[in-house]
Amino acid sequence: MKVLGLVLGFLAILIMGFISEVSVELLVVFSTRIKAWSYGEAVQGACGPVARKISEICIIVNNAGILIVYLIIMGEVLSGSDTGDHEGFLNQIAGHKGWWSHRSLVILLILIIVLAPLCFLKRIDSLRFSSALSVLLAILFVVLSTGIAFVKLVMGDLAMPRLLPDSSSVIDLLVVIPIMTNAFICHFNVHPIYYELKDRTPSAMNKVGRASTLLCIIVYSLTAISGYLLFGDSTASDVLTNFDKDLGMRYSSMLNAIIRVGYVLHIMLVFPVIHYSLRQTVELLLFPDEAESQSRFFGITLVQLTLIYVGSAFIPNIWVAFQFTGATTGLSLGFIFPALVGIRWIKHLDIDFGNKKIILIGCWAMLIMAVSVSIIGISGNVLNLVKGFHN
Repeated sequence: MKVLGLVLGFLAILIMGFISEVSVELLVVFSTRIKAWSYGEAVQGACGPVARKISEICIIVNNAGILIVYLIIMGEVLSGSDTGDHEGFLNQIAGHKGWWSHRSLVILLILIIVLAPLCFLKRIDSLRFSSALSVLLAILFVVLSTGIAFVKLVMGDLAMPRLLPDSSSVIDLLVVIPIMTNAFICHFNVHPIYYELKDRTPSAMNKVGRASTLLCIIVYSLTAISGYLLFGDSTASDVLTNFDKDLGMRYSSMLNAIIRVGYVLHIMLVFPVIHYSLRQTVELLLFPDEAESQSRFFGITLVQLTLIYVGSAFIPNIWVAFQFTGATTGLSLGFIFPALVGIRWIKHLDIDFGNKKIILIGCWAMLIMAVSVSIIGISGNVLNLVKGFHN
């Protein structure tokens, strides 16, 4: 919202959500047709084994990037930012700095005590209760942030927000759309969820996908709008860090604490779901034809968690990670590969020629859009790097 303004920002969320749901349904339809048991198998059925390897590498890079972002968010919210711009929740509770002020140490403790036990679960349905709780915590965050924005609006404490983009921030405009694609990239989880449904049909999976996408659109829109209304152009890339200051209303400290801690708990519970897909993809890529192995399972999990932790220690903020994954792996997984699958298999669907033509045109439009946005995003990232180098 800070980059696009309220109007274009909201429209971008709607459009991204709609296109993402269309691409998920394409994957479901064609995966059931060719009996693909994973995202990689669906891509291989349409584009061959080399494309499958590329898609699996994209999943690994994308998921690892997202998990690193989650660890950075936890560290910044609890310990504060490395630059000192935002005070950590633990510092505020203690009233002074201590060992809890070191982001890397706090992240390590969270990883060992909370995340590792959840990540060592072998089946994704074992995470159904934690996933449900994570959704409730996300809803709590949205309700509170929206409620605060509404109260301050009624009180007349909010300035008029910018409705359209700032023409002076051209480079930011180039990279923000690819970054937004990260919010709707769930395609690599479609297959494990589908094959654990009791009613294993495309229509049942489409209902799950549509409900999830609608919920995401509502959550993302309300979060973005309320955050921008509250903090304006001071809104941080991680909006949670903005909730470390007085909100100018009663119970400000308590509301800040609930919002920050609640959302940290939310991403703690989402973390193992994404990690599950990451581990599954690594195993398929490195050991495609080998039987399940308990020792290999634990080894891959341990190595992944270690590398993700190391990555969180070296990447300065979440914007850097999102810029890279959004313009490359995010667009590839969410739109480019599903479009290619649709183009390849549309002729095998038992529908009339007119509907086939509409779907085919839609697939080509999705492919062209994704490639164009990716090129624009990568160009923007390069310009940002050059600009930072000269500064």
